[in-house]
Amino acid sequence: MSRLMDVQNVSKHFSGVKAVNDVSFYLDPGEILGLIGPNGAGKTTLFNLVSGVIPPDHGRVVMRGEDITGMAPYHVVDRGLARTHQIVKPLNDMTVLDNVTVGACFGSEKMGLKRAREKALSVIRMVGLEDRRNLLANQLTIAGKKRLEVARALAGNPQLLLLDEVLAGLNPTEVQGMINVIRTIREDSGIAILIIEHLMQAVMNLSDRVMVLNFGSTLATGTPEEVTRHPQVIEAYLGDPDMAEKLMRK
Repeated sequence: MSRLMDVQNVSKHFSGVKAVNDVSFYLDPGEILGLIGPNGAGKTTLFNLVSGVIPPDHGRVVMRGEDITGMAPYHVVDRGLARTHQIVKPLNDMTVLDNVTVGACFGSEKMGLKRAREKALSVIRMVGLEDRRNLLANQLTIAGKKRLEVARALAGNPQLLLLDEVLAGLNPTEVQGMINVIRTIREDSGIAILIIEHLMQAVMNLSDRVMVLNFGSTLATGTPEEVTRHPQVIEAYLGDPDMAEKLMRK
């Protein structure tokens, strides 16, 4: 099976600070890779490097065998990558349906309006917003806006979806609802997902593999079980040797 994405030794420095330092990872089609680490570890910077928002100082980003390093974000979208943002940015004066239709029109396939609307309706059903499709985006709760952000990205028909803290700010019921949405996306569409998340139990139970960043460098990569038992991860991030068992509980 060929790799969907292969990130090779990427680095990014800001005024001498190593935000991302020689990080490598891969994603296979349909895989969920969790990205965790303390605040300031370099997680969102890594997202920005992968999605073309900023170019790396060193290293390569390869998607389906094509070098997309430093490619503009709209060209990266054409290659089948979509992302959400930590701070949601809906088009507030447009309806939920129109927001998601825009995502389809400007996604990887640049759909015409009729097909984009059909795609938007399908995605809206998938994320549980069908009953709110005619509301203005600014009328949604934060949980609704998070789902809208995911729907707009999905409407672009990506092969790889980057989720940046889609569970942040949600109550336990809303968190479980979003976890169910993410599982549905993978099961129904086979899209690969790279997810940044601070809710450890959620990311450990969603992910096939987990990568831990600390001070811009990779601390560990492996299955959730392997990572939660890694001595350096426990010392730098978890702080509790018994945390592994707690995190792996469903």
